[in-house]
Amino acid sequence: MTGWEEIRDEVLRRIRARLWVPGATIPTEEALAQEWGVARATVNRALRELAGEGVLERRRKVGTRVTLHPVRKATLDIPVTRREIEARGQRYGYRLLAQAEAEPPPAVALRLGLPPGGRLLRLECLHFADGRPVLLEDRWLNPEVVPVLPDFHRISANEWLVAHVPWTTGDIAFSAANATAAEARLLDLAEGAALFIVERTTWESDCPVTWVRLAHAPGYRMHTLL
Repeated sequence: MTGWEEIRDEVLRRIRARLWVPGATIPTEEALAQEWGVARATVNRALRELAGEGVLERRRKVGTRVTLHPVRKATLDIPVTRREIEARGQRYGYRLLAQAEAEPPPAVALRLGLPPGGRLLRLECLHFADGRPVLLEDRWLNPEVVPVLPDFHRISANEWLVAHVPWTTGDIAFSAANATAAEARLLDLAEGAALFIVERTTWESDCPVTWVRLAHAPGYRMHTLL
């Protein structure tokens, strides 16, 4: 039986062979489903994947066409900090600094789509490489997605969530910031040192999972695929 992966590959083959040139409108889902003897939903899945990769453009009441100028997109996974550090050949360490239920700041509640007055679990921790602090993690976690809390003194929320809590969508922002006095003390840096900041929010369907701010000490490098 032909699956959506085979249909995706055949669509790509036709585009690369210039059977469907850039800017050309391709056959409808109904026509392709009939050609390959599959359900329309199977064709839809294949075309959605290619649209997500920037190969096709899909517009309601217009159809699907080959992108004139395909845009290659970076692939960003949620990394496990321990694995990142160990992959560099360094010894990993972790310390939970604080854990408590609290009302999140308005900006965090807004990012998570939560009404004022709700309570989330706040976790603050440090990650170490060869005994030196390299990452300060400030996380707000929705307790509804974690019915039974693990011992976050033994495992970081980062690693536990990646392994146990699914997510369907999210957003991520990158910025630079100067270390505050508190951040400098925890990261063993001079106050005002440049930090690489990652802010990430994830949801499972319409349910928020977590918002986290990651403050990386100088020297951190992010790696992704194109």
